[in-house]
Amino acid sequence: MQDFTQIIGHEGIIKHLQNAILAEKISHAYIFHGEEGMGKKSLALAFAKALQCMDQRGNPCNSCKSCMQTDSGNHPDILWVSHEKASIGVDDIRTQVNADIHVMPYQSPYKIYIIDSADKMTENAQNALLKTIEEPPEYAIVLLLACNIQSLLPTILSRCVTLDLKPIDRKLIKEYLMSKHQIPDYLAEIAADFSGGNVGKAIKYASSDDFETKKEDIFHILRYIDDMELHEIIAGIKTITEDKNSINDYIDLMMLWFRDVLMLKATKDPNLLLFKDEFQIIKKHANTRSYDELENIIRSMEEAKAKLKANVNLDITIELMLLSIKENYNG
Repeated sequence: MQDFTQIIGHEGIIKHLQNAILAEKISHAYIFHGEEGMGKKSLALAFAKALQCMDQRGNPCNSCKSCMQTDSGNHPDILWVSHEKASIGVDDIRTQVNADIHVMPYQSPYKIYIIDSADKMTENAQNALLKTIEEPPEYAIVLLLACNIQSLLPTILSRCVTLDLKPIDRKLIKEYLMSKHQIPDYLAEIAADFSGGNVGKAIKYASSDDFETKKEDIFHILRYIDDMELHEIIAGIKTITEDKNSINDYIDLMMLWFRDVLMLKATKDPNLLLFKDEFQIIKKHANTRSYDELENIIRSMEEAKAKLKANVNLDITIELMLLSIKENYNG
């Protein structure tokens, strides 16, 4: 069962959507923009469900025929656009949206099309969709879910209401993990901090068996990096770059580690540490690095993430980042 009450955070977006329903001022096209795991699908589906609900009170009643059909994934007037290739092609849009949109809704006030990974639409696909959202039927609503809004044409953006999903308060995520997923306090706190305000990411790592393995891989390097030779650092690099899909996770863990180093340096209070069991080695880092050096290290990690996003060579990027950690050391 999905409705607005089940969604963590995003209060401003939810209020906007509910007000639009109650005032009957619905746009024909919306973009839900945020990184993977931020809740785009949950928000879009809750919105679609509320729009089609027979109660029309801004939040789904969860008991009418329409709501039950939505929950079962069988609502005839809520349509998910699918694609078989890596990108969404012009034929996908023409056959699933353009050729269908002029058929009246079967039973509901609206006919809603949800395009997940809309930023994977080719330029031709976007142009085909543009013709539809420029002059849609009165009952038609198109919901675009996108991680990278820069991939969408300006002409598409100008005709949609864009809703930017913001990071969620980490305390809320921690409470959610503990209450809804029965995650222990310590692990929930680490997962919430690690998530960067992304609930999906927090759930994934709190319930993942390999999270601890990743943490141990990266902490092994951090514990000994000041005493390691260059060839040992490079060997360590190979360990953390084998799984290219997880490299950002490793960097995020390193940033949390150095957040603890900064926290201890500034407050001298070990109770404020996220990784309390690493107190001795974190204390050593705090004692042997200045604030400027720690800021340089954190900056090098942020730069590494930016380079990886721009497809700069992975091994070189990580090597430079680890060398920066080693160089910013005055012990």
